[in-house]
Amino acid sequence: MTAATDAQPFRLSRRLAGEAVGTAFLVATVVGSGVMAESLTHDTALALLGNTLPTGAILVVVISVLGPVSGAHFNPAVTVAMRIRGAITSPDAAAYVAAQILGGIVGTLAAHMMFELPLLQASAHMRTGPGQWFAEAVAAFGLVGAILGGLRFRADAIPWLVGLYITAAYWFTASTSFANPAVAIARAFTDTFSGIRPLDVPAFIAAEIVGAVLAVGAFHWLFAQPVSEQPPAAAQASSRSPSRI
Repeated sequence: MTAATDAQPFRLSRRLAGEAVGTAFLVATVVGSGVMAESLTHDTALALLGNTLPTGAILVVVISVLGPVSGAHFNPAVTVAMRIRGAITSPDAAAYVAAQILGGIVGTLAAHMMFELPLLQASAHMRTGPGQWFAEAVAAFGLVGAILGGLRFRADAIPWLVGLYITAAYWFTASTSFANPAVAIARAFTDTFSGIRPLDVPAFIAAEIVGAVLAVGAFHWLFAQPVSEQPPAAAQASSRSPSRI
């Protein structure tokens, strides 16, 4: 769900494999932990907690392990943000999105297989309304902000920043913070605790993309190095061209 680094030293085929595998493990964790939580308790709050903690934990793992390979986007909204920043080309970004969506669906199917559920499902879990759409925009905005802040100040901390942010956002957003179009699509294929009706997915995706795009502009401005803090030569250059994070 995040770009751990702007550098992409690996061949595209390996980067795409990293994106697919990472997104698959993310979705398998979201769906599988939801099934497990729902089977162990009838307390909705406790079930949500059981769904939240594994999701935050797996994000730390997959970003740490696969970040050096693909940048660890695992999220089309993050890929869009990185494309706007010029960290990835348009063809590569399109391929990333396809790999993320495919990986997410595979993750859902894997969770169903592990828990011996019907492999192909369509969710009936309604998630809609202005509050949830706004929540998804806020969730994606904050996620991209956390990533950009990490890239600007603490790249080594990005796995933890993202894992902790999503753990928190599960609880402070009305939508439980999907913040990821690939995850939203994948969760439409499970009629379990973590599912979302296919009908509700497009609005979630639109809100997530809007939040990510707004975050790029807002945090570019917020994190840009002040002219007063730049060396004289850099300050002179910044007067001729916009600063970049």
